Amino acid sequence: MAHRRALVRRPAYDSDTFGVFAETFARFMGTATFLAYMTMFVLVWVSWNVLAPEDLRWDGYPFIFLTLILSLQASYAAPLILLAQNRQEARDKVIGEQDRQANARGHADMEFLAREVASLRMAVGEVATRDFLRSELRSLLAEIDDRREDRRDEHHDLGRGDGPDDGSRHRG
Repeated sequence: MAHRRALVRRPAYDSDTFGVFAETFARFMGTATFLAYMTMFVLVWVSWNVLAPEDLRWDGYPFIFLTLILSLQASYAAPLILLAQNRQEARDKVIGEQDRQANARGHADMEFLAREVASLRMAVGEVATRDFLRSELRSLLAEIDDRREDRRDEHHDLGRGDGPDDGSRHRG
């Protein structure tokens, strides 16, 4: 029973191809060209059925047949436009999700870069600058020069015998 064949088969169609057709049709219906064609069609129809000889008219004054044709066209146009809008909405959702993910990645990248910049600032704050090194080297050179002078003064004083041990080391 579950494998029973349907008496009437459903028509097979490619939903993407039909969707593309619906989008193309909906785009065309939203153009000035379509409005111009429809206006010309209605004007020709009404003019013919008003001005043509009575035996050649196919739709009398209340234009019932024209109303039927326009209603039929509208009844097909509305679902096609809705289908096109649904497809566009689905695309917009996908694009919105991709944009959200890209924004999230960009935000994460910015946070990472902000942390890196902060760590670099901290590291640079701990690194000796050129001016600091120069001042330290100058003070070390000055200290070395002072020690040399002190040693020279000591050697000079020891050579005269004015030193604290006055040569008592050599008495032996």
